[in-house]
Amino acid sequence: MTSLRVLRDELDALERAVVAAGAAHDPLLTQVDPQYRDSARNFVDYVGLRQHDLRPLQRELWAHGLSSLGRLEGHVRDAIGQVRARLDDALAHEGAAVSDGDGDGDGLTWVEAQARLHANTQALLGPQPPDRHVYVMVTAPSAAEVDAAWVERLLAAGMNVLRINAAHEDEAAWRHIATLARAVAAALRVPLRIAVDLPGPKLRTVMLTEGVRVVRWKPARDELGRIAAPCEITVRPGPIASVAGRTLFVPSAWWARIQPGVTLEFRDARGKRRALRVTRRDGVEAIAELRETAYVVPQTRVTVRRRRERLARFTIVRVPPRPARLALALDDELALVAVGTPPPPGLPAIGCEVPAALARLEVGQRVLFDDGHLETLVVGLGPGFARLRVTHAPIGGLRLGGEKSINLPDTELDLPLLAEDDERALAFAAQHADLVDASFVRDPDDVRALYARLAALGADRLGVVLKIETTGAFACLPAIILAALERAPVGVMIARGDLAIESGYQRLAELQEEILWLCEAAHVPVIWATQVLDQLARTGRPSRAEVTDAAMAVRAECVMLNKGPYVAEAVAALDDILRRMEQHQYKKRSLYRRLHLALP
Repeated sequence: MTSLRVLRDELDALERAVVAAGAAHDPLLTQVDPQYRDSARNFVDYVGLRQHDLRPLQRELWAHGLSSLGRLEGHVRDAIGQVRARLDDALAHEGAAVSDGDGDGDGLTWVEAQARLHANTQALLGPQPPDRHVYVMVTAPSAAEVDAAWVERLLAAGMNVLRINAAHEDEAAWRHIATLARAVAAALRVPLRIAVDLPGPKLRTVMLTEGVRVVRWKPARDELGRIAAPCEITVRPGPIASVAGRTLFVPSAWWARIQPGVTLEFRDARGKRRALRVTRRDGVEAIAELRETAYVVPQTRVTVRRRRERLARFTIVRVPPRPARLALALDDELALVAVGTPPPPGLPAIGCEVPAALARLEVGQRVLFDDGHLETLVVGLGPGFARLRVTHAPIGGLRLGGEKSINLPDTELDLPLLAEDDERALAFAAQHADLVDASFVRDPDDVRALYARLAALGADRLGVVLKIETTGAFACLPAIILAALERAPVGVMIARGDLAIESGYQRLAELQEEILWLCEAAHVPVIWATQVLDQLARTGRPSRAEVTDAAMAVRAECVMLNKGPYVAEAVAALDDILRRMEQHQYKKRSLYRRLHLALP
C-alpha cells in the first residue's frame, strides 16, 4: 500500500495539472455568461482532470479509508482540497486517524475485503476470466440443441458457467449436456463450471377441461389473399384413422390405395367441401396438397377417389384437443381449484398443482398468474378452492392456460424446498456439476436443510447459489446470508423475474441494490439474472433499454443469460459491454480512467 506521504504528493501533482489545464482555457471562460462562469470553471477543471487515469490513485485512497474522488463532478477543486486536508491531518497525527494500511486488528482493510470477495467468487465460479472480473453464465437449451459446435461458439464468445435448468428434460439429457460441455472445454483448455438449477416449489396452473378437438390446415397466402403455396399434409398408415398436426393416419387396410393422383375428399367442421390431392409417395408415407383452409374434427368421413371412382371410405376417429384457455378480463371472476377437487359451479376454473398452497390463502390477498400479466384478488374461499376477481389484465383481456406461473406475494407458504424432482436433480448435480442453484429459498432453515442434504450425498465440494425470488426471502436476507456462510463456496442470485412480480416492478431497482450491498458486506458473489440481453438472444437485435441494463450488471460478480438462437451473439456483446464498463465502475464505485474527450 502506498504511504500517506507519497499519496499526498500524487494528489498535489494532480491538482497542479488540473489548475494548469484550466488556465489554458481562460480565454474561453471570458465568453461565458457571468451567471454560468463558476460552473464553466468547474467544467473545465473536470475535463482537465479526466485527461488522467485516476484509477490507481482511487484504489489507494479507498485502501486508506479516504474519499476516492468518485463523486467530484460538481466541485472538483474543493473535493481535491478536502482529501488533501484529510491527508494533512493524518500526516500531522501519524497513527491516529489513518494508518499506512497495517490495520489495528479491528477489521478487514479495503484491500483484504476485495481479496476475500475475489477468492470467494473464484471458489464458486472458477478461475477469473481473462481481461474482466465479471463472469458470464449461459442457460443451456434442450439436449438436442447442444452439440460440440454450440459449446465451442459459446466458449469462444466468453461463457464461463453453463447452467442446466433441471425443470426441463431428464437425467439422460442433463448428462449429455454436462459431459459434452466438459469434453469440449477440456479439449480447448478453457475453464468451464457446470451449474444445475433446481426446479423448486414453483406453482403452476393446470387446465381442468380439454380444449376443442380440432386441427386447422391452412395454405400459405400472399398479401392479397391468394394462395402462395398449398398446405402439405403427410399421409401415413396407422391402426385407426387419426390426425396429429399436419399428419393424417389412414387405416392400414386402405394404405395401398393411397397413390399419386388420388384425392381424399371430406366436409370439414363448417360443412365445407375439401380435397387432399396426393402428389407423391414412397414406402412409408405420402404427401398430399390442400389448397383451401380446412378444420378437421373427430367423425369426419373421408372418401378416397381416383377421378370419379370411389376406392375407400373411412372415418377419422382421433383428433388431439387444442390447449384449453380461460378468457379473462378486468373484474371477471374465476376459481383457483386444488387439483382433484370439484370446481364450484357457475365459475370458470383453473387448477393449482400444489393444493397445499391454497390452504394458506386468505381473503384480500393477491394471486398473480402468467408472470404477473394477470393480477387477481381473493374475494372468497371454499373447500379446496379460492374465488378470485381480476384486478389487472392486459387491454383486450388475457387467455390463461395451463403451465403458467402462479405467484402468491401476500401469502406465507410452508412448502418443502426439495420435492421429488429437486432431489433427483440434486443427486445428479452432486455427481456431474460444480454448483447448484437453489430455487425459492425462503429462510435460514431452507439453507440449512439444503446443506444437510448435500452432506448426506457426500457433495461438500458442490458450490451453492441461493436464488432470491420472493419478498419474503428478501425480508430474511440477512439471516439467509449468515446461514449461507456456514458452508463454502456460496453465492446469491438476484432472480429478478419472480422478484419483480412479487414486489412490483417499481421496487425491483431498490431491492436489487440492497441485495448487492448486503452481499458485498459479506463478501458473497452475486449473480445478476433474468432477461439480460433477452431480445438480442431471441432476435439478434438488442433493445436500447436492455443494453443499459446489461451495463448496470457490471456491479455483480456474474451475469446470467437465457437461451435463444442468438445467444452466442448475446454473450459476445455482453463480454464487450462488461469489458468497457469495468473501466468505469467497480461495484458501486465510479472509476475514472482517462477520457478520450477533451476541450479544443
